[in-house]
Amino acid sequence: MKIHEYQGKELFRKAGVPVLAGQVARTPEEAAAAYTKLGGKIAVVKAQIHAGGRGKGTIVEVPTQRGVQLVKSAEEAATVAKNLLGNHLVTIQTGPTGAKVNQVFVEAGCDIDRELYLGIVLDRAVAMPVLMVSSEGGVEIEKVAEETPDKIFREHFHPAVGLQSYQVRKLCKKLNITGPAARSAEVFMKKICRLYVDLDCSMAEINPLVITKTGEVIALDAKITFDDNAMFRHPDLKELRDIAEEEPAEVRAANTGLSYVKLEGNIGCLVNGAGLAMSTMDIIKYHGGQPANFLDVGGGATKDQVVEAFGIILSDPNVKAVLVNIFGGIARCTTIANAVIEASKQIGITIPLVVRLEGTEVEEGKRLLRESGLAMITADNLTDAAEKVVKAAAGA
Repeated sequence: MKIHEYQGKELFRKAGVPVLAGQVARTPEEAAAAYTKLGGKIAVVKAQIHAGGRGKGTIVEVPTQRGVQLVKSAEEAATVAKNLLGNHLVTIQTGPTGAKVNQVFVEAGCDIDRELYLGIVLDRAVAMPVLMVSSEGGVEIEKVAEETPDKIFREHFHPAVGLQSYQVRKLCKKLNITGPAARSAEVFMKKICRLYVDLDCSMAEINPLVITKTGEVIALDAKITFDDNAMFRHPDLKELRDIAEEEPAEVRAANTGLSYVKLEGNIGCLVNGAGLAMSTMDIIKYHGGQPANFLDVGGGATKDQVVEAFGIILSDPNVKAVLVNIFGGIARCTTIANAVIEASKQIGITIPLVVRLEGTEVEEGKRLLRESGLAMITADNLTDAAEKVVKAAAGA
């Protein structure tokens, strides 16, 4: 689960991680009032969307407007907010259509001496969180990793113990942070690592992390993603979810107990089991096709869930063919066959459908499909299925 910058900064503030004063606004008038409340000095108005690259992004409806902009008056704050609110911001992470801006964050300015990068993720190779820092703040970390990987420094830490002082000293030396800034960095880094663990984050990123001219280390950004599997421990964090920022089909799937991720291709995939779903997408690409989604109906899928899965897949106008790839275990092949038939009755499947069934009650499932009169293409194995659905999508 992702949250907005202003929400992340409130969590930072509660955890003792230094941030600047700021206020969220949903109208131009609120933006002007927020500027005035901050003291009438230089402030920054930031579009709030679940995507990075906002400072370099552009508003579709107002091409001269960036997603992050300095303002020097209440009137200017209102104008910038008016250009952002209700319009679509395009960044390197949103795609060409952009993301609609429903709120902005008006934040106080500060005297910046240096801009750095800080991020924490889980390193699955060693089963520990890793703190990453770089002197290249304000730049996409992916670009830094590709072009100058030697400028990224890492320290793993045990979640029960947290980041240690000697690790902070190592990072400060590599970043050339000394004096008061080094003391501020120690407090900052330890607290952000503790927040990462305590809130079950899957990612915490600050870009840029700034050092002021007085030696204070401050989070000028806040990008936090939580582990969905741990949200039962944090009912308060669930309240921060902004469904308007999420793909509607993914929300619909989650409400039905399905695992669905929308992709850019044209071949819909309905599979049971995450591993099989990944393999299915891989072999579709191997044979020259492009998956339109990842969809795992799960090992114990019911007929109603599978019917809903079809509805979600077919709601994507890019889908030109559907591959049903089922290995019957707990979810029997007969259940899937009946669901395919029911989906055809309720929704109407007008595009090519390729079905591959194996496992429990497979012969009965195949018989049900044959006798249904449903137009479909059957496949004997995964390779056969992938070849047929790629060909069918191309023909469609």
